[in-house]
Amino acid sequence: MTREAMEYDVVIVGGGPAGLAAAIRLKQLAAQGGGEVSVCVLEKGSEVGAHILSGAVIDPKALNELIPDWKAQGAPIETAVSDDQFLVLTADQSYRIPHWLLPPLMSNEGNYVVSLGNVCRWLAQQAEALGVEIYPGFPAAEVLYDDKGAVRGVATGDMGVARNGEHKPDYQPGMELHAKYTLFAEGCRGSLSQDLMQRFNLRDGVDPQKYGIGIKELWEVAPDKHHPGRVVHSQGWPLDSRTGGGSFLYHFGERLVAVGFVVHLNYENPYLSPYDEFQRFKTHPAIRPTFEGGKRLGYGSRAINEGGLQSVPRLAFPGGALIGCAAGFVNLPRIKGSHNAMKTGMLAAESAYAAVTGGRAHDTLAELDPAWRRSWVYEDLYKVRNVKPGLTWGMWAGTAHGGLHMWLNDLGLGALVPWTLRHEKPDNASLLPARSATPIAYPKYDGTITFDKLSSVFLSNTNHAEDQPVHLTLRDPSIPVAVNLAEYAGPEARYCPAGVYEFVDVEDGTGKRLQINAQNCVHCKTCDIKDPRQNIKWVTPEGGGGPNYTSM
Repeated sequence: MTREAMEYDVVIVGGGPAGLAAAIRLKQLAAQGGGEVSVCVLEKGSEVGAHILSGAVIDPKALNELIPDWKAQGAPIETAVSDDQFLVLTADQSYRIPHWLLPPLMSNEGNYVVSLGNVCRWLAQQAEALGVEIYPGFPAAEVLYDDKGAVRGVATGDMGVARNGEHKPDYQPGMELHAKYTLFAEGCRGSLSQDLMQRFNLRDGVDPQKYGIGIKELWEVAPDKHHPGRVVHSQGWPLDSRTGGGSFLYHFGERLVAVGFVVHLNYENPYLSPYDEFQRFKTHPAIRPTFEGGKRLGYGSRAINEGGLQSVPRLAFPGGALIGCAAGFVNLPRIKGSHNAMKTGMLAAESAYAAVTGGRAHDTLAELDPAWRRSWVYEDLYKVRNVKPGLTWGMWAGTAHGGLHMWLNDLGLGALVPWTLRHEKPDNASLLPARSATPIAYPKYDGTITFDKLSSVFLSNTNHAEDQPVHLTLRDPSIPVAVNLAEYAGPEARYCPAGVYEFVDVEDGTGKRLQINAQNCVHCKTCDIKDPRQNIKWVTPEGGGGPNYTSM
């Protein structure tokens, strides 16, 4: 079957904060200029917001610029931060750091606790009202190039393909979407974005991207346990001093508490399970009481960009650009990236609009990279650029160094720290061989505060058609057993927070094989990042598959 094609001025891949901000800004500029720019947004989730997972405490800075009257427009942004706490945990104690000791940029004054998925649903409504065409359930599976090698659009994935590759009776080929410029807003570790970075050498001269895995639950708590606007972050237990990470508890809405745990993916011990560290964290005496008598409503997981300024690639290439977390604009110590994602989307929209109305197409938006470096996004990342690499010295030394670095910048004394520390190696290169590591014995789940992976995946509403090609592909099928199991004790069975990977006995009893339960995948991308040999490649499944998050 021949693929049908649709023509647009700008196609945007991804319906998250960056993609939707870009779409809205393009239409705003067109309205101001008295012209028309055709804009399409592709979203792989079943609806906008279905795959959005974040804490989230948002800084409304970019939204204030994009839609100044967002309150009057009914944005689901209602719970202002009213109580900001930072704890250091030991196994049985908690110590609150006085707020005056924290660098001012760590303050959440003026920020809001939200469901980022619901914010994106609202942004999608604003975009559609301006004339943006949004197509949920259609993942961009392939980048299209013209005869000069420039990006000319994307193709959506085929529907109705059986696991063996044969076409089922309901087979439908993907559709081509052609554009003068294509903006990639796939989020952290986007599959097409990774291919584009390699094809156009966008990472030349920058450090490896660094990542964390964020695991989150949404709870409805007892009325006396709920404190709307309370924001609690922690460091320390259950992680050791060599393993970076931390937690959050955000109170918002009607008796809702979002609780999450982040583990930096440069951890060394192959026996570590981020999922089980999170479950164990909830049992701490300072944390457990919040959830006693409550009900768990939702679960999800997502990788997070942590490299910061040193790891941002070149954004623009012939025919398009990377925006938002596809490039990596998270401010790690603030645990915030939506404001930067939206702003880079807006800047890309401005560059693309000028190009389209100037009669250009498929060239490089050369003005975009200087534009973001002149913006407040660069300043936001520059102030914290040495925090993440300093953590390689251990949690305590790294935290002290990061705090001093941020204080000096906040005091206008940044000139005293003119250097920029580097990220030396990618996260997949950090695992120790199993023989050099200590196994970790995690406690059993109690079914009240702590839960197993499969019951958690159930709460994510994850669904994939059983009879479709496995979207977790192996470059070399022999590596999981010959390398990962033999040398690292099979870490994919532990770093995956959804029970996708398990080593099972071969039917004839001669050994083990890796079983991939792709139907469980919550699209966190951790396997694509942490696999020691980079043997696992995540590609888009059939449209609409994956989690369906509600209020996450």
